[in-house]
Parts: sequence; structure tokens; C-alpha cells
Amino acid sequence: MTALILLLLAVLPALTIVAALNDLTTMKIPNWISVALFAGFFPAALAVGLPLPDLGLHLAVFAGALVAGMAMFALRWIGGGDAKLIAASALWFGPGGIAMFLLAVGLLGGFFCLALIMTRRYAPLFVGASPAWVVRLMEPKGDIPYGVAIAAGALAAFPDSPLVLLFIGG
Repeated sequence: MTALILLLLAVLPALTIVAALNDLTTMKIPNWISVALFAGFFPAALAVGLPLPDLGLHLAVFAGALVAGMAMFALRWIGGGDAKLIAASALWFGPGGIAMFLLAVGLLGGFFCLALIMTRRYAPLFVGASPAWVVRLMEPKGDIPYGVAIAAGALAAFPDSPLVLLFIGG
């Protein structure tokens, strides 16, 4: 049973890594990733024994994150894939972990953006015969694949998330 629970809990880290790699190489996060994150939450939550009222609170956090993500998308601050990935990931963190998740996304996202901007400044010296996705990533005024920051924040916050704490008995 423990192996099954670990496999169910691995859904969030695995899918956010896939999302980050997709965003980094294509500047897109496929919808199936967010749908799979949403669907994968429920068996994981049931497996670790998340109480039903807490499940409702996790859904409320998801809804709030989705509305906030839609607003940021409408303002052109983030892409649609980013908005859906934040909401689907927020579902896993619920009210007990959302602050740490968002803090980690913000801090790691800021660091990632600064690093990418600085790299872009000097990229023309090194891009040369790089793959097309690297050339696109290094365009001086190109988009920022923020799915990388969302994934990094999810990975950083996940060990202290409510589902993991329930699993380890903390």
C-alpha cells in the first residue's frame, strides 16, 4: 500500500517537471498536464486519508487560484497554460500549503527570470549552433517560460504540503 501511495503522490512532481520541460522547449504547457494534475489529486488525497471537509477546502483553493490565474491571463501577465498549471498545482497544496507554494513560485520565478534575462544579454555570444528551442529562449525580448518557476515552486513546497504531511504522519 505504501508503494501505491508514493506512486500517487509522485503525480505532482512528475507532471510539473513535464510541464516545465514542455514550457522551456515549446513555450506551451499542454492542457493534458493540468487535467492529469487535477484528476491525480483525488486518488492521492483519498489514499493519504485527507478528510472530506479538507477536500472541499482544497477545491476552494483551486477555484480561487483558477480565477486569479484567469485574471492574470486576461491582463497578459501570464500564459493560459501557466494559469491552469498554477490552479491545478494549488489544488494539491490547499489552504495549508498554498502560501508556501506561492512564495516558492514567486522567489524561484524571480530568480529564474533574472537569470534568463542576464543570460539573454550575453546569449548571442554562445547560441550559435544550438537547437531551435534554445535560440527561441534566448531572444532578447522573448517570452519567459514561467512554467519552469511554477514547477520549481511546487517541487520546493511539496515536501511540506498537506498530503505529504498526512502520509508521513506529521
